[in-house]
Amino acid sequence: MTFETANSVTHKLWDRSTMHHELDSLIHDLSVRHNTPKSNIAVHASGPNTFTLSLNHGPASLEAVSA
Repeated sequence: MTFETANSVTHKLWDRSTMHHELDSLIHDLSVRHNTPKSNIAVHASGPNTFTLSLNHGPASLEAVSA
């Protein structure tokens, strides 16, 4: 199960043994699609065995986190 938007991909992992391969592949695809380095892709656990990958819009600032 995969849901895609313009700037993110949410993917449900059915087989945990393939987690690294699947996430690497999704990171690669998203970075190519947006012509950005892989280091600009943020990965978040969004549920049980579900991950959301999105464009990282820069480092978080402490002011934004504590506000």
